[in-house]
Amino acid sequence: MSDKPTIRLATAEDVPLILQFIRELAEYEKALHEVEATEKSLLATLSFPDDEPKRGSVYTALITPPATAQNPSPSPVGMALFFYNYSTWRAAPGIYLEDLYVQPAARGNGYGFKLLRWLAAKVIEVRGRRLEWSVLTWNEPSIQFYKQVGAKAMDEWLKMMVEGEALDRLADGA
Repeated sequence: MSDKPTIRLATAEDVPLILQFIRELAEYEKALHEVEATEKSLLATLSFPDDEPKRGSVYTALITPPATAQNPSPSPVGMALFFYNYSTWRAAPGIYLEDLYVQPAARGNGYGFKLLRWLAAKVIEVRGRRLEWSVLTWNEPSIQFYKQVGAKAMDEWLKMMVEGEALDRLADGA
């Protein structure tokens, strides 16, 4: 038995767990009512290691605690949902971390940090230059965690998003 957690890319069989994690994260962020994801929609939009990449090539890394005598086959306790992006100024790829989630009972064991390290290694692997993500301004525990790993707030950048009816209006006539 290994004394280290394992990280692997999710497969299609992991989709129910991914949806569970998405819903748990949304509940934590007080936005469960906004979740539209279903197992079917995740299967249609996520990419998996053995498949042809889908539009956007969104992947999920799952972290599983080490096996113990009491729990010889532990289930994953967290995920990092991510996709590759590009920086024109640096002329280099990177990774955008869409969601980082560790179940409450597993927090404090370094799993979030290990997922971030794994993603950083993936950035280096593709000769990338940055790992980036967004965090809610009220989520002080996460902000402090991210600062501990060397992340800095990009206060001069304002996240912008077009969705719903505004997206429909913007696309109209394209």
